[in-house]
Amino acid sequence: MSIQQSIETKLRAAFAPERLLVLNESHLHAGHHHSESGHHATFDGEGETHFRVRIVAPVFATMSRVERHRAINRLLADELDAGVHALAIEPAAPGEKTRW
Repeated sequence: MSIQQSIETKLRAAFAPERLLVLNESHLHAGHHHSESGHHATFDGEGETHFRVRIVAPVFATMSRVERHRAINRLLADELDAGVHALAIEPAAPGEKTRW
């Protein structure tokens, strides 16, 4: 299972979203510099390292913005530990205005 599939599966199981979009944005970061194990490297844009999560779920209606982000980050801790370098999170409750 790919990292993207793992993220989607976990989010669906935990939050039963009305809408979910998980975007692999790794290619957008090609050429960016990052530090890995004390060594500076230029990222080639390949793989599954940068994601954007857009999710609308009823459970978020009772959560603050910070609580939503924390819940998603906790859920995806294994993926973050396994090499996901960046995770942009856009959570919303049904009826809330989204930019997407």
